[in-house]
Amino acid sequence: MRLDKCLTDLGLGTRSQVKLLLKRGEIAVNGRTEKSAKFQLDPEKTEISYQGQVYRYESFLYYLLNKPKGVVSATEDKVHKTVLELLDQQARHRQVFPVGRLDKDTHGLLLLTNDGQLAHQLLSPKKHVAKVYRALVSGIMTQADQEHFGSGIRLKDHHCLPARLSILATDQAKQQSSVEIVIQEGKFHQVKRMVQACGKEVLDLQRTQMGPLKLDPALALGEYRRLTPHELAQLKHTL
Repeated sequence: MRLDKCLTDLGLGTRSQVKLLLKRGEIAVNGRTEKSAKFQLDPEKTEISYQGQVYRYESFLYYLLNKPKGVVSATEDKVHKTVLELLDQQARHRQVFPVGRLDKDTHGLLLLTNDGQLAHQLLSPKKHVAKVYRALVSGIMTQADQEHFGSGIRLKDHHCLPARLSILATDQAKQQSSVEIVIQEGKFHQVKRMVQACGKEVLDLQRTQMGPLKLDPALALGEYRRLTPHELAQLKHTL
């Protein structure tokens, strides 16, 4: 790979911007200043330094985002802000995309990557990767609702796999319930439609977990971080 392309992939700027950095002698390759944009290297075996920081090239990038409401799970949208706009320049340049989707008014855990194979496996119905949600529901959820979820709710266009509904708290005065829902699919508006099939309505919905990957409580809404090696290893182990 050419050095200028590697630097661009690392998020250090556009092709013209990194060429300027090279011209100024601000880039070191394996500890030696390199000014040639055409310099050829093996990106995964090369150490790049800029302003005292060491950069290492990775073929695939993995981001954990605490998605806020009002943002769409897409790489581009002419009307709404996208989750990709919340990430860094490197993510956009390396064509990172959301693994599955969260509705615009749903918040919480969203994984983004450019690893197409891993994304495909996580979303495959054959893998049965669990997705965990916390919901505030208008109405009092009951044991009958739990049994309905457990037997597999039939929607107009889909017969859901058995799911788990846990009632965390109920407020009789407000006629509201706090629940945790675990599903193994990701159909359009599925959680909301399942609750609706029980005669209730979801007021707020947050995804807290996908497979072994959990929402980081240190991430405020709209914040993100890269997956740790341990998280990535756990994720791959489930597939």
